[in-house]
Amino acid sequence: MTSVTNKAEVREATIYSMLFAISAGHFINDSIQSVVPAMFPIIKNSLHLSYSQMGWIAFVLNMTSSVMQPVFGAASDRRPQPYLLPAGMLLSMVGVIAFGLSPNFYFVLLAVLFIGLGSAVFHPEGSRVAFMAAGSRRGLAQSIYQMGGNGGQSLAPVFTAFIFVPLGQKGALLFAAVTAAGAVMLMKVSAWYKERLVIHGAKKKQQTSSATTKLPARIKGAMVLLIFFVFARSWYVAAITNFYQFYLIQDYGLSVPHSQLYLFAYLAAGVAGTFLGGPLADRFGRKNLLIFSMLGAAPLTLLLPYVPVTAVLPILLFIGFILLSSFSVAVVYAQELLSNRIGMASGLIVGLAFGMGAIGAVVFGFLADGFGVKFIMVAASVLPLLGVSALWLPGDKKIKEWQAR
Repeated sequence: MTSVTNKAEVREATIYSMLFAISAGHFINDSIQSVVPAMFPIIKNSLHLSYSQMGWIAFVLNMTSSVMQPVFGAASDRRPQPYLLPAGMLLSMVGVIAFGLSPNFYFVLLAVLFIGLGSAVFHPEGSRVAFMAAGSRRGLAQSIYQMGGNGGQSLAPVFTAFIFVPLGQKGALLFAAVTAAGAVMLMKVSAWYKERLVIHGAKKKQQTSSATTKLPARIKGAMVLLIFFVFARSWYVAAITNFYQFYLIQDYGLSVPHSQLYLFAYLAAGVAGTFLGGPLADRFGRKNLLIFSMLGAAPLTLLLPYVPVTAVLPILLFIGFILLSSFSVAVVYAQELLSNRIGMASGLIVGLAFGMGAIGAVVFGFLADGFGVKFIMVAASVLPLLGVSALWLPGDKKIKEWQAR
């Protein structure tokens, strides 16, 4: 009896050392990705790029990650590959070095292709490590993991203001050392991951077998609704992170470093929202948190294009916190819908967020060239209203009933 109890306790234990380690890896990975949009104000002038070309750069970066994440996720569901974690970091290192040395638009596209591929390799296995270390606290665990990623993304404005403005494009080369250190750290995480697979080898075989079964129609329908939800959120985030800095510069007359501080405030608030979203969803329900994150932010997003500059900062803070509180929650929701396909679920939702943002960046880039940056800010402001789609998602109890059958 004692032996059984101890095994149950081990299964339910939350392994915080691994959670914070994989979160740190996520932080480094997404910091490298954030170098690309952070460089936009610099390379727009130095390489004479249009808004459309910057949209294509964001598209290649994010779409590479989006398309490949579910592929790597599905493959890891069948045969986990722990050492893909440091391998992905090394791919990102190659990309960031090439980005710092790129002489023109086409070399930039090639460089961001490597960065996107590195991210695609890292994310599904990173989400799996967070899931394995979560114990019974899945919402909190995913929040810790995603907080690292969103924290890395939030540093883009800081990189622009304090590194790329004084150093220019070659400032990206400083991040090669960061990725090398990240690869070394992730080797230790991969070793723990490999040991975990050996310990739970029999359970893994059972999950791999069940992962080949056909999904019920109700699960597919819920995933379609969740994907639409992520689409709406990702397009709004793409508009803010890629183009709002230009809106602040052109319409409010802010300098490049000053505009980056506003963007940093939005992203930092999003980090706080990401961290608290998981525990709040554990307490109040994942579906309820998803609904609140979009419909709660919608009145503020509708106001943002019209307010005076003194009101911009507090509104951005509230939008970032509320909107991105659902980031980790959507991943956990997908993992519970596809409980035997953790890698694919994580790859679809996290990868989809990047992919939808990539398409949004291209569309908004063309619209900005044709109609101006203010037009896309006004157009994007209505997107959170599409969060009403979450009302038709199955509740947490319903999903548990489906899993029990």
